[in-house]
Amino acid sequence: MEPRIILHIDMDAFFASVEQQANADLRGKPVAVTGAGHRTVVTTSSYEARAFGVKTGMAVWEAKRCCPHLIVVTGNNRNYTRISREIMGIMQDYTPEVEVFSIDEAFMDVTHSLSIFGSAEKIAGQIKARIREAFGITCSIGIAPNKLLAKLASDMHKPDGLTAIAPADVPRVMEHLPIGALCGVGKKMRRHLNLMGIATCGQLGRCDEARLTRRFGVVGSHLKRMGRGLDDSPVVPCGEEDEVKSVSHSMTLERDIEARDDILRFLLQLSHMVGSRARRYNVAGKTVGLYVRYADFFTSFGRQATLPGYVSLSDDIYRAVLSILDSVELEQPVRLLGVRLTNLKHQSEQLPLFENERKRVAAARAVDDLNRRFGSLVVTFGTLLPAGESGGSHVISPAWRPSGIRNVEVT
Repeated sequence: MEPRIILHIDMDAFFASVEQQANADLRGKPVAVTGAGHRTVVTTSSYEARAFGVKTGMAVWEAKRCCPHLIVVTGNNRNYTRISREIMGIMQDYTPEVEVFSIDEAFMDVTHSLSIFGSAEKIAGQIKARIREAFGITCSIGIAPNKLLAKLASDMHKPDGLTAIAPADVPRVMEHLPIGALCGVGKKMRRHLNLMGIATCGQLGRCDEARLTRRFGVVGSHLKRMGRGLDDSPVVPCGEEDEVKSVSHSMTLERDIEARDDILRFLLQLSHMVGSRARRYNVAGKTVGLYVRYADFFTSFGRQATLPGYVSLSDDIYRAVLSILDSVELEQPVRLLGVRLTNLKHQSEQLPLFENERKRVAAARAVDDLNRRFGSLVVTFGTLLPAGESGGSHVISPAWRPSGIRNVEVT
């Protein structure tokens, strides 16, 4: 099998860098980008802010405690998604094999591009230069024989780094690397591995596979391969991903709510957003889920219900969510709500047989068309009209993609 050459492109503090480039007064200063609303969290911090311990996911008050002179900027999501799409376009000038990993990360398989462009280092250098020239921001790029190692390499010399891991160097690189550096090994997994006496990738790669599979099941053999720096997963271009299994939206609320009418209004809005996306891509789901996070931030729960038939209309989704809500007793005020549609299937384009259902579907399609043409929620349910609430905090999901059902319209 021909050795692969994979690049991982990781934008440096993407949202914060875009804001600093747009506003010269922010350059060289500690900046935290947040979603809309005062209850949001830090989505990205500049390197100047990171030096004070400001991290992604922190509450704003916590970030300001770390860095009292922190400058908080509300993110311009439309601008970030526009720039992300253009950056992905630059990558596709070098290979069609570009996999969008998130709004600020992508993998490229340049194995078959070297005869045109010379070397992976030349391709990486050109991409870095073009991004800097077009947008005034930097990225870090890792070059390696597979995706796992390319992602590791891109993180080794940030910001504005360019790091290559040759096949012969893999054992040396992995020997003392902490297992937490591996993509997919989170805090919980790291804790379990540490309890087994495994702290480095070298130890993980040498661990008896039977011992790992006894503890983690089929994941055990995958973990051992990761510890050795092995990864056969392909770079999957946009449009060739596995079929999406769910459509969901969540919202961090600007204030804790406990009144039933307030909760229902936000659930209706979320149901409308989920239904609109499902209809746009002609899918329906049989399972509806509700996710709630309480005011203490740490306590949460999720419930789901499987319906007799498939649904995509917003009011059908809302009624299912309402039924789930009525089956539980809320123990605290609520700070986050989420609605999810799963167990999906593609629908036929034809209208339903019965007239009443045909009217409902036709009305939903008309509303969707108006909202696509003139802006999200320009036509909506009467109970969602302004009533003193500006809604929740809108943060770009890590699942965002530049096209397809994961391309959530942002504001």
